[in-house]
Amino acid sequence: MPPYSGQMQIVESDRARALTLDSDTWEIQFLHSRNNSLDSSDDKQDVKRYFRVAMIKDSDIRQKALTSLQDQNKSNENDEDIDERIMELLHYLADAQLPFPAKDIFEYWLLDSKDQSPLALIYSCTEEDQKKTFPERAEWTALPAAVMPIDRSEEEISDEYAPINYQVERLVAERAGFYAKAQWFTRQDTQDDSFPPLLLRQDWEENNSAKLCQRYLQRQSPRLLMLHGLNQQHRAELEINARKHALEVERFYKLYPEIVDQALMDSIRVEARLRGVTEGQPAIHKRRDGILYL
Repeated sequence: MPPYSGQMQIVESDRARALTLDSDTWEIQFLHSRNNSLDSSDDKQDVKRYFRVAMIKDSDIRQKALTSLQDQNKSNENDEDIDERIMELLHYLADAQLPFPAKDIFEYWLLDSKDQSPLALIYSCTEEDQKKTFPERAEWTALPAAVMPIDRSEEEISDEYAPINYQVERLVAERAGFYAKAQWFTRQDTQDDSFPPLLLRQDWEENNSAKLCQRYLQRQSPRLLMLHGLNQQHRAELEINARKHALEVERFYKLYPEIVDQALMDSIRVEARLRGVTEGQPAIHKRRDGILYL
């Protein structure tokens, strides 16, 4: 984040880490430095910095974990060390149970200009020190239309309306006000009624604004189902809305912490597999805009 695009799964050692948003493709990153803090003052902590070295498919993890990579690259004296860092992660991932528990209890929320209540989640992190690394901009970002296209009516297209994503982004900015404010919260209970359960307020004064917000959240349902701590009603509604996006449900299914209607979810996944055979993988799923958009 930002923007919210799903629940990231991270496996980290003292020298490397592996990340995924869909459990199918893991990005391997090596630790580059622990001493790149831009501020030498006592209240600043050293920041871990990583660089990408490989992308590994989940289907290859078990095979690679059982087959040493060290014999494949003996020409470089550093290869053994590189392989060791990767293998350490792969051995763990081979038996890991997903999704991992959610640990991002520190949340940075854009506030409603009228009552200073949480309006939209901007950022979250797992450690308090990480808050210092994020520029505290009171600005919420929608998931781009290039990553999550939302269908528009013929009238909207002919009148050249902006994508729904950006219309919602503008609505949120207007509700936050000209002098927008944001605040950090520490949240152990994800079902606290003071916070929008779907990370964005749904109570809008104007009917058109409410409809735009609903269209955005309904389209985001396959990703919102990755959230932990949703109540049964919200999760059930998301599962129904996600039916229109079967291929995305199949893609993120392993990272759903809970299922309300298993029969519905099974039917969605069957549809996704049938469509996968006839249509192939959507081109948009092959984009790599960074690990957040996988």
